[in-house]
Amino acid sequence: MADSLARPIVLVGFMAAGKSKIGRLLAARLGVAFVDSDAEIERELGAPVAEIFRTSGEGAFREAERRVIARLVPGPPQVISVGGGAFVDADTRRTLNAAADTVWLDPPFDLIAERLARSASRPLAASRSREELRQLWEERRPSYAEAHIRIETTDEDPQRAVGRILERLGL
Repeated sequence: MADSLARPIVLVGFMAAGKSKIGRLLAARLGVAFVDSDAEIERELGAPVAEIFRTSGEGAFREAERRVIARLVPGPPQVISVGGGAFVDADTRRTLNAAADTVWLDPPFDLIAERLARSASRPLAASRSREELRQLWEERRPSYAEAHIRIETTDEDPQRAVGRILERLGL
């Protein structure tokens, strides 16, 4: 299947949408590499995302994010998961939509909130109430809606989401 992939597939969506989990499964099914942009940023800057936010601020993180994504997209066909705020940046969104097949993973907010409650590693979620997170989720949805494909997800078997992505991409 890797031969049929002409350009990268980029998974976008809110934090805890399942981008990394589904991305790894999708890449395995296609026989291509999986890259998590946050992991690449951590490697480049030599620190975890939460520490980058704490010591350098969100602005420095977003600049590194733009740089890493611009480096990843022209590479070989692969599956790329980007952080929840990456696609909100208009320049990054244009870059991704021009050079990749973008897929918005869109679980309901209640599922996002449940997943975030179990995670301590997301700096933008750690200091927000449930209502503040809902507001951020709602603010970001119009940006995510500019992805080429929208896949509504639940806590179903993630392989079903992979199947729907492949079907929508005609792969």
